[in-house]
Amino acid sequence: MHLHVLQHVPFEGPASIADWVRRRGHVLSQTRLFEAQGLPAPDAVDGLIVMGGPMGVGDEDEFPWLVHEKRFLAACVENDKPVLGICLGSQLLAEVLGAPVYPNRHKEIGWFPIEFTQAALGSPLFDGCPQEIEVFHWHGDTFDLPHGARLLASSQACRNQAFLHGRHVLGLQFHLEVTSRSIAALVENGAAELRPAPYIQPASRLSGTPEQVRKVNTVMHKLLDRLFVP
Repeated sequence: MHLHVLQHVPFEGPASIADWVRRRGHVLSQTRLFEAQGLPAPDAVDGLIVMGGPMGVGDEDEFPWLVHEKRFLAACVENDKPVLGICLGSQLLAEVLGAPVYPNRHKEIGWFPIEFTQAALGSPLFDGCPQEIEVFHWHGDTFDLPHGARLLASSQACRNQAFLHGRHVLGLQFHLEVTSRSIAALVENGAAELRPAPYIQPASRLSGTPEQVRKVNTVMHKLLDRLFVP
């Protein structure tokens, strides 16, 4: 299976997703949008993974490639490709599917629990997941659910944490792919956002424990196995 990653900034790559791809023997290609790399044809890939980034979905004047990226996402959805959007990626998917994206009441940065809905727990994608799990967050925006999408998870700070549109267009506000290295890169590049607030943890707590990272990676890899079926 040929999976393609859209990467918006140098410090938010596929992290543990790349490990899963190697173990499963799939092919992984990338478009580094911040380097003005071109996008493939939608029919040239079997599935798409859209990473996070500090920009917003409306920042097209500063990041003109967002316009082309949104058209590409829409084409992938129309061509019935499995798509996973993470953080900014989920927000881009929500907008492409017709839902508004806007600042959340709270920024959410750190390890906070999410609770899966019954719709999620009844879906093959999340079969066997605990109803509540502590995951890594780094986002300030949120979205309304696209028409026809199912809400999959919520947290205290943000109601719309995950959605499924159709059979295999999945948006996650949170990060299940993180590793100790990827978290360190986020902290280094996003230190200015770590100001005291109800749902922002200090840098000293963001790295998490090996067990926390292992748990979210386990959920991520099971999810990838089910979303990207050869």
